[in-house]
Amino acid sequence: MTESRKQLLALATGMAILTCSTGPAAEQSEKVTLLETPNGGVQPQAVISPDGAINLIYFKGEPGGGDVFYASAEPGQGKFSESIRVNSQPGSAVAMGTIRGAQIALGSQGRVHVAWNGTGEARPANPMEGSPMLYTRSNPKGTAFEPQRNLMQKTYQLDGGGSIAADRKGNVYVGWHGRAESTPEGEKGRRFFVARSKDDGETFSNEAPALVRETGACACCGTRALADSQGTVYFLYRAATDNSGRDMTLLTSRDGGGHFEGTTLHPWRLFACPMSSESLAEGPSGVTAAWETNGQVFLSRIDPKTLEPSQPVSAPGGGDRKHPALAVNAKGETLLAWAEGTGWQRGGALAWRVFDPSGRPTRVSGRIEKGVPVWGLPTVAARPDGGFTIIH
Repeated sequence: MTESRKQLLALATGMAILTCSTGPAAEQSEKVTLLETPNGGVQPQAVISPDGAINLIYFKGEPGGGDVFYASAEPGQGKFSESIRVNSQPGSAVAMGTIRGAQIALGSQGRVHVAWNGTGEARPANPMEGSPMLYTRSNPKGTAFEPQRNLMQKTYQLDGGGSIAADRKGNVYVGWHGRAESTPEGEKGRRFFVARSKDDGETFSNEAPALVRETGACACCGTRALADSQGTVYFLYRAATDNSGRDMTLLTSRDGGGHFEGTTLHPWRLFACPMSSESLAEGPSGVTAAWETNGQVFLSRIDPKTLEPSQPVSAPGGGDRKHPALAVNAKGETLLAWAEGTGWQRGGALAWRVFDPSGRPTRVSGRIEKGVPVWGLPTVAARPDGGFTIIH
C-alpha cells in the first residue's frame, strides 16, 4: 500500500467512525475492521472457517485474462498468508465486468472449492461453444489446487458469473445461467443450471435446469450460492422474463439440489442489463439475501422453516449503489457493505451499515471515497469476537 493510500484509508475510516458512532470511537473501530485485498488484487471473496480463519480469493492481472489467488488469515490477525494461484492455466480467469469473477466455498474437512468464468482461450474448453465454467478444489493438505475442470457439458453462452456452494457432508453445487440447444435465442431463452457433486468435488453430474418453468436470465448479471448448516441450498439470480422482467429470483432446495423452488424477492421492470451481483450469508436465525434494484441495495431474511423471504429493507440514504456483500455475526447482527459510483472501467466509494438482530439499521456505518478500485467490489466476514472485517 502506498503512503498516500494509507493516509486516505486512515482519514476516511476515522471520519466514518466519528460521524456515525453511537458510542466511543474505539468501540466502533473494533466493530468494523477494514483490510485491503492482498497484492493490489480486486474482486475479493471471503468465507470463514469454523475456527474463525478467513479464507480469501482474489483476482490479479489483466482484466480480460488474469489469475485467481488464495490466501488465508488466522483469527485475530490482519495479515494474510502467502498467496497460492488457484487456476492451473495462467491467464484463464476474467475480471472485466466485475460480476464474472471467482467465488469460493468451504466443503468437508475444510476443503476449499472455487468456481469462475473462464476466458475464451481457457482449457478445458466448453465442448459446445464459448467460455467454460471452471472449477477446482484444494488438495487434501491445502497446499495447492488441483488442475482446473470445465463443468459445462450441455450448455453454452456463459456470460454473467457463476457461483458455488458446498456443505460439510461433501455436497458441492455450481450454478450458472446459459442456453442449451433446445432453448430459444435471447435472454428469455436463458435458464439457470446447476451441476452437483456428492463426493466433495471429485465428480460432478451434468448440469440440469434448476426450474421447470422458464424465467429467462439477465445475461450479464451475476449469481450467488449458499448451502446452509441444515443442508438447504440457495441460489440468487436475476430473471429476464419477456426481456424486461428483471426480478431478483431466489432458488431453494431441501433435497440436495434434486428439486428447486423459485421465489421472486424483488420485481424490477428494466429494458437493459444492470450488471448486478448478489450476496448470501447465514446467521443464527437463518439465511439473509442481499441484492441491487434500481441503484439501491436491499436485504431480506429467509425464514428457515418456510423459506419465505421477509419484506426487503435497505440502508438509509441513496445513490448509485451496487455489489452488496453480507455477513452475520453470532449475535444476529448483519453488516451490509456495497460499492457506490462504480461502473465499466470505473472504481468508486466503499460504504457499509450494520443492522441489529431485528433487521433495523443502526448508526454504525461508514463510507470511504475511492475505496473500491476499478473492477472491484467488497467482501465481508463476521469475526468470532462479534466484529466484522471488510476486505476491499
